[in-house]
Amino acid sequence: MYNFMNAGLLSQLDVCGRPPLNTKIVGGEAAAPGSWPWQVSIQSSGFHFCGGSLITENWVLSAAHCFQSITAPEITIYLGMESLEGTNSNMQKTSASNIIIHQEYNPDTHDNDIALVQLSSSVTFTNYVIPVCLAASNSSFPGGTNVWVTGWGNIASNVNLPFPETLQEVQVPIVSNSDCANAYGSGSITDNMMCAGLAQGGKDSCQGDSGGPLVVKISGAWVQAGIVSFGNGCALPKIPGVYTRVSQYEDWINSRISSSQLGFIQFSNGNHGSLNFFCLFLSFSIIPFLLSLFNF
Repeated sequence: MYNFMNAGLLSQLDVCGRPPLNTKIVGGEAAAPGSWPWQVSIQSSGFHFCGGSLITENWVLSAAHCFQSITAPEITIYLGMESLEGTNSNMQKTSASNIIIHQEYNPDTHDNDIALVQLSSSVTFTNYVIPVCLAASNSSFPGGTNVWVTGWGNIASNVNLPFPETLQEVQVPIVSNSDCANAYGSGSITDNMMCAGLAQGGKDSCQGDSGGPLVVKISGAWVQAGIVSFGNGCALPKIPGVYTRVSQYEDWINSRISSSQLGFIQFSNGNHGSLNFFCLFLSFSIIPFLLSLFNF
């Protein structure tokens, strides 16, 4: 048994990517409550426009293209949501105090399509609100690796998610960057991107999923490998979706979140992860939650 009270420092890896309620989009299915507790809905004037993922109690990871014409005071962050409509008893809501868009984001090519949203107040970790782990530098995701994408986006091009707009989940395989470039054209897929989708189409992220997470399970923890970025249509045959490659931005993320380091896991050889331990001080309010997760 690990003694939290004597630890002094707690690793983010003790918290991230381990949803107690997860026992296991276009062509997807409704997600069970609590399956993806890092998923956030980013809204403006009461309308969902992009997704994101909770990475600490104070920060959300999303896509730069979501914030080209909107500022922090105009958005609201919703966490613990099962559906966009109806009752969400586990919901937490907060405003944003700052949006950091990657300084080299190119809106024409979507290169460096990554952004950080600083929350106005810290969220409370529960079974329904937990941060995701992040893919560390030098992680490798070979073609064929199965990953999951989640979001409240359209279920087909120009087809809205029907009432009550329940969070959708879909499993798709990674497509190599070389194969992806064959679909989008030479030079269009950079090392800062990754792709995923079925050759026959039918399963994909779509409009409204932007900024949301693409995750893979590594060593018992869910790790975010990608951020929903762009695509040509939705779920078309031989046209995979394109995602920002999170592992390219470990240094950038750490340099912007200087007050609390994150839990990064390196994925290599397509079969296992190695842990990079970055510790942070966590408030004592989280200790009872941690103890409940591990039945201490």
